[in-house]
Amino acid sequence: MMRLGLSMRGLGYHPAAWRHPDVPANGASQIEHYHTVARHAERGKIDMIFFADGAGVRAKDTPRGSLARLGQYITDIEPTVLLASISAITTHLGLVTTASTAYNEPYNLARRFAGLDLMSHGRAGWNIVASWSNEEAKNFGLEQVRDYNERYERAAECADVVTGLWDSWEDDAFTLDKDSGVFFDDTRMHRLNHEGKHFKVRGPLNARPSQQGRPIVVQAGNSPAGRDIGAKHAEVIYTASRTVEEALEYYADMRERLEAFGRPTDALRVMPGFRTYIGRSRDEAQEKFEMLQGLIDPVVGLSFLADTFGDLSGLPLDEPIPKDYTLSGEREGLSGGADRLIARARQDGKTIRELYLEQAGQASSNYVGTAADITDIMEDWFHKHACDGFNLTVPHLPGGAADVADLLVPELQRRGLFRTEYEGRTLRENLGLPAHRNRYSAMRARETSPA
Repeated sequence: MMRLGLSMRGLGYHPAAWRHPDVPANGASQIEHYHTVARHAERGKIDMIFFADGAGVRAKDTPRGSLARLGQYITDIEPTVLLASISAITTHLGLVTTASTAYNEPYNLARRFAGLDLMSHGRAGWNIVASWSNEEAKNFGLEQVRDYNERYERAAECADVVTGLWDSWEDDAFTLDKDSGVFFDDTRMHRLNHEGKHFKVRGPLNARPSQQGRPIVVQAGNSPAGRDIGAKHAEVIYTASRTVEEALEYYADMRERLEAFGRPTDALRVMPGFRTYIGRSRDEAQEKFEMLQGLIDPVVGLSFLADTFGDLSGLPLDEPIPKDYTLSGEREGLSGGADRLIARARQDGKTIRELYLEQAGQASSNYVGTAADITDIMEDWFHKHACDGFNLTVPHLPGGAADVADLLVPELQRRGLFRTEYEGRTLRENLGLPAHRNRYSAMRARETSPA
């Protein structure tokens, strides 16, 4: 059975989503907006909503004035607080969010997500990220992010500690026997006593296990170190594969890494991001895409070219990049890749406006068409074992979520690719994942089992 997530951060993944006439411009700061999206997701029987959080405003203001016009990921609600609220108005929908290993202590992470898991009766998930933005680092006393090796070394240790703390209490630890006066069996409480390079944590965690044993672990990232963290701990991987060939390569690599960590292949669900513009006809779908493209402010569009080409704001938008154009000194580190892109743009005769519309609209990652058109692609990936499902990164909210529930899901159901009812009440059950086995309970079972 295909698995589906819905990315729901902010107002949608298109950079002009906030200007769409059906989108509440201030919706990213309004709980009612997120409740609407979550209700669409749950009536569509979606496995989980996914909040890709960042600890700060990460976009740059190049060209000057682009940040003030972006309207995307500027302000929102802290996601564990947000998902706690959503847990109260849903019953089956999984609740997953990012929390950085760079700017959180593992005990706080373990406690926060264990609390969300308890509140939602076993529907929470933690997406592990190591954080990459200097803008975030400056909010935590650093001038720039830690180097790659240190960031991922810290992330790996943090994941070890968090998952260890979640096993602090065996499933039958809490006897709650009023007659005997015994609240819990102290032989089934465990202190982690972790001492590592980055963290020293005693434990136990002051939160008991939920109905699914512990929160689901999600990993998003494509680096080798990130993949290893995913292979060791994750139950869901959120990838950025743009083609079925990329997805097949990623899937095979993760299966090899799972085997290296001694984990079975059914312990992981790989779900690439998938951007959909869905219409009742192909013309309607194309109109939805072109409407949002037409709302991209030129200054915002140029910001999507700035990292590669530098500040192009002084050049005519409806002409190609001039033949004598060279990168500014500060862009020299990227000049090789930028020169290749400039050469390709000249060869294709693309204007600067065409280039920014292509980059900002992420043309290479979009799937525009009817529900049947889009399901054809998803079915092809799924049957080729390129993935276990998809994380839908819809262009605008709440309308994109409604299109998924009203148009895409019925077509998937008609072909027998997706559920018509939830299989269980926990996220683990609905993802078809094996039950979590507490490490100490497993150890106890091995010790008492006959040789």
